[in-house]
Amino acid sequence: MLRNIPKIIPPELLKILSEMGHGDTVILADANYPAATGAQRLVRTDGSEVTELLDAILPFFPLDVYVTSPVALMAPVQGDSTPEIWAQYREIIKKHDTDKAFNDFELVERMQFYEDAKNAFAIVQTGTTAKYANISLKKGVI
Repeated sequence: MLRNIPKIIPPELLKILSEMGHGDTVILADANYPAATGAQRLVRTDGSEVTELLDAILPFFPLDVYVTSPVALMAPVQGDSTPEIWAQYREIIKKHDTDKAFNDFELVERMQFYEDAKNAFAIVQTGTTAKYANISLKKGVI
């Protein structure tokens, strides 16, 4: 047993996050994301929300300070509105970003996001049903 590890983070995910190196990415995906299609490593946390998981991971997950934006989001398709959940992401990230790595989100076109995710270290599938709730985090150094 370990102390102070949020119960929302399963052991498999904790192992994956610790194995990741500088520049590796993890995708926190919503329930609609086709995660099993191209994931190198897939962790299912169907009972969790992306916001809860993001808040649980960021206290010990450094964001990459050597890139323009260590946080990427799937851009809405033309005609879709800006997802409300993004404001929550911004608040959570700013709360935990002690290295000041985060300035703003990188918006990645939907099909490109899917392609980029194939190279992610891992994809974490959540139960979030909000549209465009997928978020990519690039790991930094301690």
